Amino acid sequence: MLTPVRVLLFATAREAVGRSSLSRPVPDGGVALEQFLGDLAALHPRLGPVLRTCRVAQNGEILPTRSAHVRPGDELALYPPFSGG
Repeated sequence: MLTPVRVLLFATAREAVGRSSLSRPVPDGGVALEQFLGDLAALHPRLGPVLRTCRVAQNGEILPTRSAHVRPGDELALYPPFSGG
């Protein structure tokens, strides 16, 4: 059975996909974050270049590396670099 992961998209990630969030199924055993992001880039080609510089949060916590494992029901947030004042 596949359970979805919710992905929140901000700034240029949102612009690349054309929406602020999406849902992607993952198998019950989960999947490596790098594979999950690669699958997103394949589905949304304009997102690929943005993902290279994004910070990723999993369930509200910024991940220090991309070695995490994405599990069913997780929420990921993609934060491209941004500036402002």
